[in-house]
Amino acid sequence: MPPTPGVNNFLTHHAMIQTHEPQSALDIREPLSRRQFIKGSGLLALAAAVPGCASLEGSRGEEIIDIHQHVGYSRANTEALLTHQRVMGVSKTILLPAGRPVRSAATHDSVSNGLEARCLGNEDCYRLAKAHPKHYYFGANEVPDLPDAIEEIEKYLKLGAVVIGEQKFGVECDSPGMQRIYELAARYRVPVLMHWQYKRFNYGFDRFYKMLEKYPHTVFIAHAQTWWANIDKSYKDDTKDLYPKGKKIIPGGLTERYLSDYANMYGDLSAGSGLNAFLRDPEFTRGFFERHQDKLMYGSDCNDSVGAGDKCQGAQTIAAVRRLVPDTKVRRKLFSENAKRVFRL
Repeated sequence: MPPTPGVNNFLTHHAMIQTHEPQSALDIREPLSRRQFIKGSGLLALAAAVPGCASLEGSRGEEIIDIHQHVGYSRANTEALLTHQRVMGVSKTILLPAGRPVRSAATHDSVSNGLEARCLGNEDCYRLAKAHPKHYYFGANEVPDLPDAIEEIEKYLKLGAVVIGEQKFGVECDSPGMQRIYELAARYRVPVLMHWQYKRFNYGFDRFYKMLEKYPHTVFIAHAQTWWANIDKSYKDDTKDLYPKGKKIIPGGLTERYLSDYANMYGDLSAGSGLNAFLRDPEFTRGFFERHQDKLMYGSDCNDSVGAGDKCQGAQTIAAVRRLVPDTKVRRKLFSENAKRVFRL
């Protein structure tokens, strides 16, 4: 286990909600094929017809960069995604692809293809970003236990991908395939974004500090259930308690220790797991955002087509940050400045 920081060192580092993170195989939707999505979207025609995010309806004058969004993801078409991001007030969006649909241990024998959320792959994210270059960026991804995984990821890194991920596969966090990805990320100076979910995706959260130490030049960004549950020092990993509801959070959980102790560890605020964590204990959350203001970045990971109100988890997260972070300088870091620095936008 990583060393527990002293109190002074630790402090100097800086409701029921709708969630789209499947908690078990029972929550998995039927996959949306690439052909179905493109047929419904008119992607090539839309490239000329839709002006990206020219109108930022929910921005309130603040620049917002969304580091975690997907193509497909149960939306009917591309226009729904573009509209969603515009209504949320997002000026720039990073599209995170799935790996190829395959039958392997990493995809739970194909059950978790499409990132277990009907997300589309590298080529679709690349094409959409190239159609809207002022507002969209793309990542590169592949199933890590495939023999040509590195070649596939590198192909899109050479085309301009700004991140590897979302790495959401049933593998050990220190497996040979994952370590090859960490090495590749350092070589191309892009971060690796990982979905941490106990006994489901990226196994071995408690020993991940070994990878942080072994690959100090690789930037790691974490999100999802196990990452956010572990802000609480009293939390014990449990597949039945991925969204803990306790109103009192004890500082010093493993997530906070990773953020405090390792310069290459960052957090992605996205998804229902993030929002659930922030709303549990507002007093803790205010301090958490203050302590880790240089390490956290806004992401939505939101699959609705509305972009506002109670039906949009991404919009709820933006509202929560505005409520809990009164300091405009800190809020700018969380909404955009940290992302610009980490992704070199």
